Amino acid sequence: MRKKGIVGHLESVNEYEREPIPQSKLKGLKSFIGMYAGEHTAGTEFVIGPLFVAHGVTAFDLVFGLLIGNILAVLSWALMTAPIAVKTRLTMYYQLEKIVGRSLVKFYNVVNGIMFTFLAGSMIAVSATAVGIPFGLTMPSLHDMLPNSLGWIVAVFAIGAITTVVAMFGYQQVSKFANVAAPWMILIFFAAAIAVLPDMGVKSVSDFWSVANEKIWTGIPLEGQSKFTIWHIIFFAWFVNMAMHIGMSDLSIFRYAKKWEYGFSPATGMFIGHYFAWLASGILYALFLQQSNNSTEFAPGVVAYNAAGIAGAVCVIIAGWTTANPTIYRAGLALQSVAPKWKTWKVTLVTGLITTLAACFPALVMRLLDFVAIYGFLLMPMGAVIFIDFYVLKKLGLKSDFAEKAGLNFNYAAGWAWILTLAVGLFLNQGMGMEIFFVGLPGWFIASVIYIIASKYYQSKVVFKTVSS
Repeated sequence: MRKKGIVGHLESVNEYEREPIPQSKLKGLKSFIGMYAGEHTAGTEFVIGPLFVAHGVTAFDLVFGLLIGNILAVLSWALMTAPIAVKTRLTMYYQLEKIVGRSLVKFYNVVNGIMFTFLAGSMIAVSATAVGIPFGLTMPSLHDMLPNSLGWIVAVFAIGAITTVVAMFGYQQVSKFANVAAPWMILIFFAAAIAVLPDMGVKSVSDFWSVANEKIWTGIPLEGQSKFTIWHIIFFAWFVNMAMHIGMSDLSIFRYAKKWEYGFSPATGMFIGHYFAWLASGILYALFLQQSNNSTEFAPGVVAYNAAGIAGAVCVIIAGWTTANPTIYRAGLALQSVAPKWKTWKVTLVTGLITTLAACFPALVMRLLDFVAIYGFLLMPMGAVIFIDFYVLKKLGLKSDFAEKAGLNFNYAAGWAWILTLAVGLFLNQGMGMEIFFVGLPGWFIASVIYIIASKYYQSKVVFKTVSS
């Protein structure tokens, strides 16, 4: 008997978790342009732009560092992720299972899902800073780690509930939500930044560069914050979404693409969001610091409200949603491996609850730059495994999809590639003093080399159940 109502609709949502996407379900370019524009012109932008100001980056380093880093990010999606996605049409999680085995992929998926829930949680917290304005909530400061009031928790749960419901209805609804919200948000971002420039001392276009250097991106970090250079900006812009492109998580998104060239569609998010929106939000935060005498309060909703009134606050709320929605969707797909018999919407519901609980802790927002760097590095080695498995192993006379063909639950070659890469990264960061922003690039090559060497060793010792390549 067919179920009716909302539950019936949710039960009918099919995300093809363990099979290729059928041709009839493929999406056009517009879906990806809208989703990436919405996801990356969103809640994180109200945090990252101001944090660059707090870390004392100069105007030159920011403008040119973002240009280089965002180009590299787009190329990573277009040349690494999208071609594999449109050839396999599988989620990242099922593709990885075929390579590394069900036992290893379950552990990876739990780590992946938890990282996604924390990222989505930070965006729910961003939205909550706007929801709390009319209620006079005490906002978190740069140094807050724990929730500071019951009102803050209530605001977080209200935003978390709405975000989770949208994600539960699947990729199509996530994409629709982003397409509707993105154009309006983008206008608010830029209009607010332009509107406050006269208050910063910009009376004409010729004034902007001098004011940018003297009052916005001064090169002087706030008390307690480290100093950022152009290299921090390049690598952060490139690797802020490392898990999605080099880490291959967006195989789950681009499996819906009709053509691999749609892999260039993240350019809308990178250059509207991770370029101009980061600049715009930095301008708004610089004005807030000027007016508040360098207050340590860090509430994106308040910053936007001071600059653009109610429209600014609403923009922050929706911005948090458009980032959290696809992130919770990805987390639900990852965690479904733990409960494969559950429908996707049920897993997403549980994921949304975990996300909302995490959002209660302001530390997710205050340490967002460090968190996204760590999160990307944790997941990146398996992206290298997928890339090498797809493009390189056959050319070396080795088998791709090793676990599936050999009937293994645990591919030790992939396991060692992941563990040893993380160990080397920890040594580079803690032992050698290399900042986490820079560890990802050498880490990808380390993971690739280890996987090739280990695959050659282990595959020579395994009798395959099937011999087809």
